[in-house]
Amino acid sequence: MESPIQLDRDGVIKGTLMLPDDVARAPVALLIAGSGPTDRDGNGPNLRNDSLRQLAKALAEAGIASVRYDKRGIAASAAAGGPEQDLRFERYVDDATAWVRLLKQDKRFTKTVIVGHSEGALIGTLAAGAGGADGMVALAGPGQRASTALRSQLAGKLPPELASHNERILASLERGQPAGDVPAELAALYRPSVQPYLISWFRYDPAREFGRLKVPAAVIQGGSDLQVGIGDAFALQQAKAGTALVVVPGMNHVLKMARGDAQAQARSYTTPDVPLSPNLAAAVVKFVGAR
Repeated sequence: MESPIQLDRDGVIKGTLMLPDDVARAPVALLIAGSGPTDRDGNGPNLRNDSLRQLAKALAEAGIASVRYDKRGIAASAAAGGPEQDLRFERYVDDATAWVRLLKQDKRFTKTVIVGHSEGALIGTLAAGAGGADGMVALAGPGQRASTALRSQLAGKLPPELASHNERILASLERGQPAGDVPAELAALYRPSVQPYLISWFRYDPAREFGRLKVPAAVIQGGSDLQVGIGDAFALQQAKAGTALVVVPGMNHVLKMARGDAQAQARSYTTPDVPLSPNLAAAVVKFVGAR
């Protein structure tokens, strides 16, 4: 059963509560979406895969409640965003922390576990301790700084002059300084209004932050993920002793069963009827149910 839920915190953050049928009290998973304009269901501009909605449904069928939400400035929570130049990574963390605290006060729930997807894994890692979560699942979570990942993704794909500008900009942002002039070709990534957010995001090392967790944790990684690799999953697991690691064969970055290169996987990003990996739901249920 789905119903609206919202967080009133410097604006209204809107979400969806899904409850399992015929269960009086249940664990609840806080699902945190990935980077960019990704909404509570895992969708974005020109992308509709419903991955997080499908995950919520699978959890409900296994007796686990969930809350998924549009992050500040995105979709139904757009009005809470404010000017882009004022956004910082910590605001997302603070919102997730507030969601955890809200759910922990709700007597319908026996425990609150964060399930963060992609960038949401880092948000969730930082919020888990601050909010008092009972567990943390990093789902396709990066194990290296965002700037390092971006540098790797662009390596060899830019002409020499743009590559030089890219490195200058990244190095400046990593030092916590605005990058100055940005070529038009790189403006989508580094426009001046987004640079304060990038500076705030780049300072966090996901593996180091994961290692600071004081609650049980799990890492779930798709074997067909072209955006976050197995090395990232190992980095997170090794950072925290006792972390469970599940590698799901054939699961890509949007949690669907899809193999091959980007072209072969394209349909899974834009077509909701591509099935969610059944092994994914089983892994999340096992972790949440066991704790």
